[in-house]
Amino acid sequence: MLFAENEVHFLASKKKIEFLSQIAAVKNEEGMPTFKFHPRDKSDEDKANFKTLINIMKGSKQGKTVGMFVKDKDMFNDSFIKGFKNSMKSEDFAILDVSTTLSYIMGPKDESELNTTRKACQVSCDLYNKYLKDQIMDIIDSEKKVRHSKLSESTEAAMSDKKYISGYDVNYLDMCYPPIIQSGGNYALKFSAESDKNTLHFGAIICSLGAKYRHYCSNITRTLLVNPSDEMKDLYEIVIDLQEEVLKHLVHGAKLSEVYEAGVKFIKEKKPQMLDKFTKNFGFAMGLEFRDSALIIGPKSTGYAKKNMIFNVNMGIQDISNPKGADKTDKTHAIFVGDTVVVNESGPATVYTNIKKKIKHIGIFIKEDDEDEEEESDKEDKTAEVQKELLGRGKRTTVLDNKLRLESSSEEKRKQHQKELAAALNENARQRLAEQGSGQQVEKVRKSTVSYKNASQMPQENEVKELKIYVDRKYETVLLPIFGLSVPFHISTIKNISQSVEGDYTYLRINFFHPGATVGRNEGGVYSQPDATFVKEMSYRSTNVKEQGEISAPSSNLSTAFRLIKEVQKKFKNREAEEREKEDLVKQDTLVISTNKGNPKLKDLYIRPNIVSKRITGVLEAHTNGFRYTSVRGDKVDILYNNIKHALFQPCDNEMIILLHFHLKHAIMFGKKKHIDVQFYTEVGEITTDLGKHQHMHDRDDLAGEQAERELRHKLKSAFKSFCDKVDALTKQEVDFDTPYRDLGFPGAPFRSTVLLQPTSGCLVNLTEWPPFVITLEDVELVHFERVQFHLKNFDMVFVFKDYRRRVVMVNAIPMNMLDHVKEWLNSCDIRYTEGIQSLNWTKIMKTIVDDSENFFESGGWSFLDPESGTEGEDESAEDEEDEVYKPSGEESVEESDSDSDYSEYSEDSDSGEEELGSSEESGKDWSDLEAEAAAADKEDDEDGFSTKKSHKPSGNSNSKHGSSKNHSSSSSKHKSPDKKKHSSSSRDHSPKKSHRDKHSPKKSSHDKSRDKKSGSSSLKRSNSSSHNSKDSKRSRK
Repeated sequence: MLFAENEVHFLASKKKIEFLSQIAAVKNEEGMPTFKFHPRDKSDEDKANFKTLINIMKGSKQGKTVGMFVKDKDMFNDSFIKGFKNSMKSEDFAILDVSTTLSYIMGPKDESELNTTRKACQVSCDLYNKYLKDQIMDIIDSEKKVRHSKLSESTEAAMSDKKYISGYDVNYLDMCYPPIIQSGGNYALKFSAESDKNTLHFGAIICSLGAKYRHYCSNITRTLLVNPSDEMKDLYEIVIDLQEEVLKHLVHGAKLSEVYEAGVKFIKEKKPQMLDKFTKNFGFAMGLEFRDSALIIGPKSTGYAKKNMIFNVNMGIQDISNPKGADKTDKTHAIFVGDTVVVNESGPATVYTNIKKKIKHIGIFIKEDDEDEEEESDKEDKTAEVQKELLGRGKRTTVLDNKLRLESSSEEKRKQHQKELAAALNENARQRLAEQGSGQQVEKVRKSTVSYKNASQMPQENEVKELKIYVDRKYETVLLPIFGLSVPFHISTIKNISQSVEGDYTYLRINFFHPGATVGRNEGGVYSQPDATFVKEMSYRSTNVKEQGEISAPSSNLSTAFRLIKEVQKKFKNREAEEREKEDLVKQDTLVISTNKGNPKLKDLYIRPNIVSKRITGVLEAHTNGFRYTSVRGDKVDILYNNIKHALFQPCDNEMIILLHFHLKHAIMFGKKKHIDVQFYTEVGEITTDLGKHQHMHDRDDLAGEQAERELRHKLKSAFKSFCDKVDALTKQEVDFDTPYRDLGFPGAPFRSTVLLQPTSGCLVNLTEWPPFVITLEDVELVHFERVQFHLKNFDMVFVFKDYRRRVVMVNAIPMNMLDHVKEWLNSCDIRYTEGIQSLNWTKIMKTIVDDSENFFESGGWSFLDPESGTEGEDESAEDEEDEVYKPSGEESVEESDSDSDYSEYSEDSDSGEEELGSSEESGKDWSDLEAEAAAADKEDDEDGFSTKKSHKPSGNSNSKHGSSKNHSSSSSKHKSPDKKKHSSSSRDHSPKKSHRDKHSPKKSSHDKSRDKKSGSSSLKRSNSSSHNSKDSKRSRK
């Protein structure tokens, strides 16, 4: 092909000319040159054709200089090329290499070429992410032995599998080169390397692959590190930072050698001793060719980067020594990272293959606890054998101890970790509160509203002059006649109005806001002049009888005033509500709209909460600094990247919807309300089931429907995942979508219904039900478990936040069998947890802490929630009671009532009942057991000769053989089902409704009842046990 000044000439066979003749029909006026074709003549070996082309060269321009691809001329040596070269030798042409020039012409890509390259990159990402990475993880997990070459072949074959690659025409897909898998010390950081036949080594695994779509190339290179050392982690981070540095300098107009020098400078600053081990260049341009040798990011390159050029930016370190390596394959490691990028007008190059590559995403950490556990097991087995030899007989519990050894070991580790967290909790909280200062909230003073500044501004309508009630809707004021004068009252001063008809008269009653009046949460307020005299209410009466000559009855004025006041009041309250919604809003930046057609976009999404009452679909699109959701009717909701606290993606696995959820730092306003949580979702299957269908379970329509739903789920999941990856690339990982871990989930009721709560890396969430539940773990100070008693089916979990002014969040009805699971999860998140049997009044507790935080922490801080410290104190007090002289129950009840302090307002009724039930369960002995013990004690006393002949009547302050009055704290108790939140006791409430007996306790004798009436009821401490009951019984009998 010869390019002349105004013509393009082709020398080819007849078949090729027939194919190329289509472009000859293009008119010259469209800016295209003239195309001319010369059929090959094999009779004279094209000598005449060569002479014709040489004459055309001489006639074009000055005919002295000819541009050729010098490096490519030696690649073809057939007779046709040799004949052309011989013809050129006889001519005196200056040969010029035009490789770089043509690279500049072909390098910048138009929009269609960029879209094709994006698709090629997406194929590469899908092939790596969905197949190759999973295969390697499976090999490592199952410890298989698979050759590099075998893994390379299977990866190439996976390109034609729709399970991994979907939505692309397979006829246009191809590999730029066979996938390269390297590990085990044999590394070649270049794309001409081949996958050898060695088995995959679990160390540093380098994977390179490049897909080609419609002849446009792409490439991605990643290094997976298995149990990397700290040095390897540091080196990997340096390589990632080096790539970022190169991308920062790879802009339009940048000289490629200067880009390389910027990377070398970065290496010298971070790791100068490793400079010689880095790759000799940092990438090259690509397009229809995989590697454009004219545009290399190297030290000797003379080329420049242009806008929309595609580069394969790759760098790595080789020959990294690992002195701790166990064998030869583990002595040497390498790191290699590469991505396909596009050059921008300004700013860093955009990555098209943006699969996450931070150390937390590519690091594979295998726990090696088996050896330690085996050593511990061997030691304990040896100890057991020694005991057996010494004692002559082994312990019967040896098998049980061995079985529970792992469980107890993990429990001890967890308790030890919790002690460490508890030690740091109070100190950190005190320091944080000291830095925050007092920070007292300023009371909001109700603004004084002035309707008219002077009398001249008052309306001059006839109703005012006639001393009738007049409603000025413009100034939202009601003019009321008082003693012959119209007095204005702003609508904000009116609390409510009422109208009634009695006989021939209509009454209008107007109630006003005033200090001391009962008001709603958003009504009234703190008055600017509370000492002033206020009007409480006013009543007007008017007759319903219409006199002769009157158009309407006088009472019509009251009816009209009633209607207008209601209208103005409604309008005013709506406006006030909107202002209250807006007053806490933080002003957001303006969304910068991106005109790029390739912006990440998802269609047919619903939004929650709804913009209007009826739900409508819309499009979510990512722009330069935020998202924009546009509904089908034109409503717009903007969410900026810097306002997103948590971005969550929940796939449709085991769910009926697939969603993206954004938990914001500051609330945004839409639909006349402010929202902190915004969600975009689409339904996957049928939410409702038609029960009217009576079809066979293997009906073809049902099978086809299930298959269609499976395909839809896969399609939606791929689309959402692709959207998340593109947004991650666009925002430089500023917005990082997190996915809930369903395996770690547990049921609970944060609101009215029980839902599945799922942890993420930084939250505890439920996103399926609305309203959503999102707890940020960084904001949590501690977690307290309430109602932890083994006879109950569930317990409650309370989240206390580091901001003590923030209201605590409670999750109810968590199954008791999930307690250890939740504890283990909280412990892994370094969150302190405590537990108790009571439900506390957290409003009162937090108010006490905020009002006097210094005194709270001086008195032990959060240690009052620790069950271990509580039980120790109770045990000590129980021992003291045993040593002391027995005291009457009346005095005990006084002491107990003084000592039993609780934060709950309702604890005096409910919590004492809970403690009573708890202690009775702990004692494990009912009335019949205690009677048997007392009888046995009496028998022993009779045998020893210490029994008395006189019979002692039970008094109000003494104990019967059934136990001390201390153990009969209540005449009756109320035991609700385990599913309920609280237990209540009637120890202080003797109403008939609460006087029925606990169904688990046996019936009392008549003298027990009389004794209870005389001695009164007292609360039962947990420290009381069956041993105390028996001892007290002995004392009373003596």
